[in-house]
Amino acid sequence: MAWYPGARKMELQPESDAQAAIVPTQFIVHSIAAPWTVQRIYEYWRDSTNLESHFGLAYDGDIGQFIGTETRADANASANVRAVSIETASNLDHTDPWTSQQVEQLVRLGVWLHQRHGIPLRICRSDTDPGYGYHGLFGEWSLGGTACPGPERIRQFKEVVFPEIKRRAEGGAPVEEDDMPYTPEQLTAIVSEAVKSVDVRDTIAYAVWYKLNPIFDAVFAAVEDSKLTPEEIAAAYKDGVLKVELTILNN
Repeated sequence: MAWYPGARKMELQPESDAQAAIVPTQFIVHSIAAPWTVQRIYEYWRDSTNLESHFGLAYDGDIGQFIGTETRADANASANVRAVSIETASNLDHTDPWTSQQVEQLVRLGVWLHQRHGIPLRICRSDTDPGYGYHGLFGEWSLGGTACPGPERIRQFKEVVFPEIKRRAEGGAPVEEDDMPYTPEQLTAIVSEAVKSVDVRDTIAYAVWYKLNPIFDAVFAAVEDSKLTPEEIAAAYKDGVLKVELTILNN
């Protein structure tokens, strides 16, 4: 089994040990239709389904690997016997583009898969043809067909992601680009995830402000990192309020 050095190892068991070995010849990209962190994707595979992908990728470029790339992962129907798969954070309808951080990580992983497994530098010409693709490219890669990863990401795959994988794998240096700002929808999702990670346990009145400070810090940091203009930030708000999810945990 092979582990990508650019990802956090978050091994799924018993799948990692129990599922069949494969010789990977394809790389298939997905959108998970949820604005999840890598940890949340891992928990979903672990706790809620008998499916899984090899990798998970968050909006901010955090990438985790759940199963070695020479072990079967069940995300691609008939292609499970040969494909490496990645699920990427998206909005609920997978209509948003990949962030610049996601694009960069997809490119780096794609180059490594060519170097490590010899996946040929071409877009798959059929459902069994070795190469690179996206989930909706062939009906055989899903149960009944799918629009995943969404039209905007399919465009990015064809025009940006795959050409850059090929260029770098053939010796081209990475191109320095400005980070693409998050969309207001992505900003809302990122801030919600940041707030969920804050542990608010005390309910006594004098401790409330002290415990809320980390929440405000997380929100302000996410907004600052988003690189949105004031107008774009305002568009992320509804009735002047950026709505986020917060869970209060009582002792």
